[in-house]
Amino acid sequence: MTTIKERSTVQKNKKAVLEVCPVTYVMERIGGYWKPVILYELSFGEMRYSELRRRIPGISEKVLIQQLKQLEADGLLTREARPVVPPYVTYSLTLAGQDMLPVMRAMVEWAEKNISKSERE
Repeated sequence: MTTIKERSTVQKNKKAVLEVCPVTYVMERIGGYWKPVILYELSFGEMRYSELRRRIPGISEKVLIQQLKQLEADGLLTREARPVVPPYVTYSLTLAGQDMLPVMRAMVEWAEKNISKSERE
């Protein structure tokens, strides 16, 4: 993995934009292809890793693990290791993650309204 130079001009500019632009702040948390999909799936309730993997068939194991770790670090979901035999892990939305649900629903509504018939086929 490449090391990010924290003192670079790009990083300084990025930090400055994050401080003044709410959209940039949101996109920093949920941007990318898979994070919104993961949040949407978790909107239906707590899930085990294997359930998420099944519900998002196009995602690789590596990417799913990375995205879950990032969402957890950003405070949008919690990871709970269950102390049972055999042990398993569940993921659920935090309060901040639940606060994103109206945004996710608005995205779904927008897509349903604007997706053309040719794209649906």
